[in-house]
Amino acid sequence: EVQLVESGGGLVQTGGSLRLACSASGFTFDDYAVGWFRQTPGKEREPVSCISIRDAYYADSVKGRFTISSHDAENRVYLRMDSLKPEDTAVYYCAAERGTCRAYYRDNYAPAYWGQGTQVTVSA
Repeated sequence: EVQLVESGGGLVQTGGSLRLACSASGFTFDDYAVGWFRQTPGKEREPVSCISIRDAYYADSVKGRFTISSHDAENRVYLRMDSLKPEDTAVYYCAAERGTCRAYYRDNYAPAYWGQGTQVTVSA
């Protein structure tokens, strides 16, 4: 059974930081790309970041502010979010699919497996 569980969301002021975690089970972590998408009302879902054993991806809007990392032995991926802005407010979803992060450059990409999401709210 494939399962992705997010944690670490919450409330933070502009300029603050949060660290999200995605715990994965039911598949071989090193064979998969694990990443983050976000969804806010009135906007389409957008890819945020991704990490695999071979590569990584960051959306232009978060480059220099967000850092993705992995603890492979624990099948866990982290997203460190610094210098947060109100426009970062969204539900953040962990997602995974066998392969690399190359697919995150493709419009409308949707990985095979998804977590339930965690709310991130950045106040002005």
